[in-house]
Amino acid sequence: MASTVWKGHLTFGLVSFPVRLYSAARSESISFNQLHKQDNSRIKQVLYCQVEDKPIPRSEIVKGYEYEKDRYVVIEDEEIKKVAPASAKVMEILEFVKSEQVDPIYLETSYYMAPDEAGEKPYALLFDALKKTGYVGVAKIAMHNREHIVILRPGPSGVLLHTMYYTHEIRKVDEFRTDLSLVKEKELALATNLIEALAAEFEPEKYNDNYRENLLRMIEAKKQGQEVVATPEPQQAKVVDILEALKASLAMAKKPAASATAAEPAAAAEEKPARRRARG
Repeated sequence: MASTVWKGHLTFGLVSFPVRLYSAARSESISFNQLHKQDNSRIKQVLYCQVEDKPIPRSEIVKGYEYEKDRYVVIEDEEIKKVAPASAKVMEILEFVKSEQVDPIYLETSYYMAPDEAGEKPYALLFDALKKTGYVGVAKIAMHNREHIVILRPGPSGVLLHTMYYTHEIRKVDEFRTDLSLVKEKELALATNLIEALAAEFEPEKYNDNYRENLLRMIEAKKQGQEVVATPEPQQAKVVDILEALKASLAMAKKPAASATAAEPAAAAEEKPARRRARG
């Protein structure tokens, strides 16, 4: 079982029950160590005190908040715990909103929320009610030295929790506006047809991180003493006429890809009359 990220009580109205949070996802990337170029030895980071001009052990490190240039107030871990709000132990659902009203840009990190001992029934009740009503819960929780507004929504088999960015954290930049006056009706019709031609069921398991796979192959090749082969650069076609480009794209999308097994019988069928003519 994954390690617990947060545990406490969830409340809505007069209902209260214990829950735990677990990380729902994690990023995977290739990490590299820093080595000394001369002998490939591992480089270690040293904690250094500028005033005493010497390295210091981690046990002598404390937290400090810079309130003016080069002036700090020292904060102890116990002091941080003392000022933690009630939401550090109790997650309160503030309201319920329709799921379609939540813009995905606000969603930050995902967690699985599971019932703790004696919380199974009220947890199942909340999960079923959210599924049937189409609502999501908006709650408040404190963790990782920060108070979060979170969204509680029903997943395939349980309640998922998503921390949210606050409104002031969402960048509102004017240049991201779209000029719809540039769009012509013919182009829109073709673009809509192209979207429908490329439409498919969402199957996240069919997507892969090609960059990560290429890095792993490169690492294996270098381990075997092989030369690293560069990935071919994609050939970008210059778009001169967007209408013609859409028509060509639509034609390609509608044309079924011929499989090798289907092509072989067709080729054999064409060969037989040709052989008969050659014999005659």
